[in-house]
Amino acid sequence: MQNVKVAIVQMVSGTQVAENVCTMQRLVQQAAAEGAEWVVLPEYWPIMGKDETDKVAIAEVFGDGQLQTALKTLAAELGIILFGGTIPLQSTDKTKIFNTMLVYGRSGELLGFYHKMHLFGYTGANECYAEADTILRGMDVPELRIDNIAVAQGICYDLRFPEFFRAQLPFEVLVLPAAFTYTTGKAHWNTLLTARAIENQCYVLASAQGGQHQNGRRTYGHSMIINPWGEILASLPEGEGVICAELDTEFLQSVRSKLPALQHRLL
Repeated sequence: MQNVKVAIVQMVSGTQVAENVCTMQRLVQQAAAEGAEWVVLPEYWPIMGKDETDKVAIAEVFGDGQLQTALKTLAAELGIILFGGTIPLQSTDKTKIFNTMLVYGRSGELLGFYHKMHLFGYTGANECYAEADTILRGMDVPELRIDNIAVAQGICYDLRFPEFFRAQLPFEVLVLPAAFTYTTGKAHWNTLLTARAIENQCYVLASAQGGQHQNGRRTYGHSMIINPWGEILASLPEGEGVICAELDTEFLQSVRSKLPALQHRLL
């Protein structure tokens, strides 16, 4: 593993795709201007629709479409690794989409993709979510290596399933775009992210939606970069913006050598 400067983009996406694309481009350009080599976007950055079916209406064919073009063009123009948050891709079920993270290389080439596996469901006093109504879950555990760094991937609700990430070991970095609700985020987001960093002795790059959206939904934000000791290197509570930090190879190796918990695993 080599040292890499990374950036997390936090957004408060609205209902208009064109506006969200412009915001995404501006914030990624800001991240690159600050020296970031890797940039991570949040879940649902292209749209937070008035209805859950709005994302189905804009779903693209894998490999073609304005959202994919915008991501790969930006990666190539800026010469960065771009973790594309999630965009809706057409699935075998016309009423449902894949919620997919696409990763683009410095020449705009596709390095990997992951269809979200665990689908969020929550019913509270004044809110109810059922992603399975509009999303078809992925079936494949992702594998990705960039710049000789093994990268684990998850999307939002995946965070609650530690065995999902253990299935991806060994890795040094965990990337997680999300759109945690304010209710569940306030209760669990920080704890879950920190736990994943500590138990896997890895860097965690968590990019979130963060604020009050046009559709009335409120997301928790608190995008974070966490080191393998569980320390928060950078965080953005709410609102759109960019945070940066460096992934330090020596520090990661030091944590793993002083406390070789991964070597002590029995299951």
